Order: sequence, then structure tokens, then C-alpha cells
Amino acid sequence: MSNTLLPTRISNTLFKRPLLTAMTTAIIASIGVAGCSSPESSGTETTETQAENQTADSSSNVANNDAVSVETITVDTARGDVDLAMNPSPLVVYDMTLMQDLAALDVAVDGMPGKVQLDNLRSENQPEPQGVGTVFEPDLEALNAMQPQAILVGSRMAEKYDELSSIAPTLDMTVDTANIYESSKQRLHDLGALFGKSEEAAALQADIDGLIEETKAVTKDGGNGLVVMVNGNKMSVYGAESRYGFIYNVAEIPIADDQIQDGRHGQPISFEYLQKVNPDWLFVVDRSAAIGEESAGAQAVLDNPLVAQTTAWEQDQVVYLSPDSYLAFGGYYQWMQDLTTVRDAFTNAQ
Repeated sequence: MSNTLLPTRISNTLFKRPLLTAMTTAIIASIGVAGCSSPESSGTETTETQAENQTADSSSNVANNDAVSVETITVDTARGDVDLAMNPSPLVVYDMTLMQDLAALDVAVDGMPGKVQLDNLRSENQPEPQGVGTVFEPDLEALNAMQPQAILVGSRMAEKYDELSSIAPTLDMTVDTANIYESSKQRLHDLGALFGKSEEAAALQADIDGLIEETKAVTKDGGNGLVVMVNGNKMSVYGAESRYGFIYNVAEIPIADDQIQDGRHGQPISFEYLQKVNPDWLFVVDRSAAIGEESAGAQAVLDNPLVAQTTAWEQDQVVYLSPDSYLAFGGYYQWMQDLTTVRDAFTNAQ
């Protein structure tokens, strides 16, 4: 089933905070009273000299990250609050979920890992980013040469946090899979604030929220479901607190088996398990295809006499989720692609 992307709404309007100045006043001694200050000085001087630190919620927009701002904000990360100058540049990002959100916000990334499998990780007009290792292992020599002003990590690269923090301010922005909607919403909000694109971030979130409502409207009373990952000739299922929990918690499709033991790689299953649970819908992740490995493919693996006895297979209610659901779960484009796919599948089944 083809995936349909809604266009992103990106504003090109840039805002810059003028430099603050204060002018001295003159005293007119001959009349014994204080004279007026110069026209460039005003009663807003106190406001203008307030501390620049502010939270992500109250931050105003500034220019894009071609020039670093003197203004700082506080970002809520997986390791606590971090104060960081807005518009950090050079910027290095190791997490594909964050890359998707930054691409949708039209924020350029200066350093990215190589061999990434998705084609929606860079803003349309950004220059070619410098290679800084892989999503599992940073290139410390390249990072030291680049001297980034911020490194954003999540998920796979989070374990390298201490090592990366010795090079530059590092933000662990790992999405909480147990609460993927709220967590990814917070990440998008904070990235918008950090790069002076709060309005754009709000518009992107509105895209996601609107599609969620459309999806829930057609999934209601449409049957239960089960998320299955196929990895070569092996299969596993994922529960409500996994990265695929959005199927159950956001799209509001009842889970076909509420006893699934959640784990990073899911709960291993057999064909007999699928026949016994008999889900109305199967939501399939083809891991081998997502990471570019050669395999028979998820569809061929599931084409089995036992699976064929399930309601999902009999009624052609097998939905293939995007590679983004494995590599960039919680990213803007992942939300848009997979929600659209689910919405369309349930609409066509009615």
C-alpha cells in the first residue's frame, strides 16, 4: 500500500533580536532639573537588560542556525534539564527520529552518521552534511575537527553520551516508547524552540494530531490488531509499551494479546501463535528491508498455511508499516506515513 505524505508547512520568516544598547542622559544644570534622555534611550531599558535565559516554552523565534544566538533556553532531556544556546552551529545529530523532525523544520544539520537508510532525514536545501561515524559508533576524530556546538543523540547512540559530552554539549533526546505520543510531541516542541521555529513545530504537530483524529474515526469498532516484526525467517510481536505501541494507544486499535512481554526485540513467536491469537489485523514491520538486508521478505515469510487461517489474512487485513517505524519511531514523517497507511487500510475495509 502506498504511503501518502501531507505537505509540511514551513515558514521562511526569520526573526532576529536586535543588539541591546543604552544611551547616557544629559543634565541641564542651568534650570536645575534633569533633562530628557536621548531619543534612542527609552523606558524599556530595564526590559532589554533582563537575563537572556528562558525556557523552551517561552522562547521567541530567532534566525535559523546559520548564526548562533546569544540567547539560551532550557531543554528537557532524558537526562534532565540542559541549558543550551539557541541555534547551535555546527550541529551534529546521531538519531534518525531527531533528523526527521529537524528536516521537517527545515533546520540544517552539519554532521550526520553515514549509511542511514531513510531518504527523509535532511531538509530540502541543506548542504551535504559531514560524516561523523555511524548510528552506533561516533567518529571522534571527525567530531574534534568539526568542534560542534551541540550534539543531539537518542536511542542507539545514547550509550555514548558521556564520551560525546567530553567533546561538546550533548542532549539525550531519546523518545520514551512507553509514552511515544507525548514524548515525541515534547521533542518536536523543544527542537522548534531551540532553533527558533516554534510556530513551525506547532504546525507540524497539528498535522500529526489531525491525522490521529482521522485515523481513530475509522479504526473504532474495526477489530483488534497485532504488531509483528519479521526479521529474516524469525518473528516477534510487540506490546503496548513498545515503539509500536502507537497502534494500540494512539490509533486505538485493541491489542489482540494483552499478555505480550515487551522487550527491545519483542516477544519471539511462531506461526502457531498467530493462528491461536487470530488477530483481525496484522501490522507488519519488515526489519530486514528497513536496514537494507537481503531476505525473502516479510510477505513471503507470512505466506504460511497457519497464518492463512487468521482473520487478518483471510480478509486481506495485513498492513505493512514503514521502515521509519523501526528506524525513526516518533519522527514527524514516521507519524505521517504510518498513520496515513493505517487510516487508508481501515477506510478501504469498511
